[in-house]
Amino acid sequence: MNQLWQRLLAPLADGLRYATLSSYTWEQPRLLLLLPLIPLLFVVRWLLVQRRRTRLGVAFVPGQVRRDWTAGLRFVPDIVLGLSLGFVLVALARPQRTDERVVQSGAGIDILLLLDVSGSMELQDLQPNRLEAAKRVARGFIDGRVGDRIGLVVFAGDAYSLAPLTTDYDLLRENIESLRLGMIANDGTAIGTALGVATNRLRESPSRTKVCILISDGENTAGSLDPVTAARLAHVYGLKIYTIGLGKDGYVPYGADAAGQPRYVETRLDETTMRELAQAGDGQFFRATDNEGLRRVFQRIDQYEKSEIKQTRFRNTKDYYRIYLLWAIGFWLLWLALKNTFLTNALED
Repeated sequence: MNQLWQRLLAPLADGLRYATLSSYTWEQPRLLLLLPLIPLLFVVRWLLVQRRRTRLGVAFVPGQVRRDWTAGLRFVPDIVLGLSLGFVLVALARPQRTDERVVQSGAGIDILLLLDVSGSMELQDLQPNRLEAAKRVARGFIDGRVGDRIGLVVFAGDAYSLAPLTTDYDLLRENIESLRLGMIANDGTAIGTALGVATNRLRESPSRTKVCILISDGENTAGSLDPVTAARLAHVYGLKIYTIGLGKDGYVPYGADAAGQPRYVETRLDETTMRELAQAGDGQFFRATDNEGLRRVFQRIDQYEKSEIKQTRFRNTKDYYRIYLLWAIGFWLLWLALKNTFLTNALED
């Protein structure tokens, strides 16, 4: 008896639970909209019977007719028939569950983002400033990668590895969001030191492709390691270097003065050195003077550096309409049986 319950009756009972019904996807969900019409069918039937039935006047003596609960039993066959029709609609709507399995093949690449957080990144030729624009586009770049390990190095007068190579993109986005001006006490632009930190991080990586994306708006003014020498050393370890120069040369907006008027400061990008770094690292140099230009630069790099990740999806769809079809048949048979009992009103049927 226990085995019968587990194999047959338990699935039937489980199919009536709200949690089970809400877990389905439906092949024909619009059929479920017909469920409220089932009670309406019985109302229409009752109205038609009332209009066509011949009435016979019968006089009763007041107080002799008593109401009894058994009078409500005449509605039982209609309720059973309504349930049968309801389960038919549920079965026709085809409740299903789909299991999807994704198998990845191939290998991703290792990417390090080197982001300048020096004081000059507060300049506002990119909106709202250079640092915030770079952060926004870097997050978008991460969103477009699949299967790649990405890390983050930040630098000003010193350089630090803020996030190791990882595929936890949520963690990376949180780290990028936490970047702020002045987070490194020693101000300046230590490009060579940042490339040295990146080389130490990537040199033992087993990945076939190792990429550095250096984002800066100035010239090397700090650190003891020459940037071009650091780029050549990085290339020896198989690192490809892309450099992105942020901002315009000349006078650019920087906050406001005491009178509330825009204040301007003079700035210059050492484009020559940035080009040499990219050439030494077998990469490319890009110049981004506004937000849209910076976004296009990252799109181009994203197209150049594609990982060989292939995804194969396996979908297994299982139907569960049989459970509700069995309920419909069971209530239908019960309705047929009730029609041959005292519960049926032969005058109406």
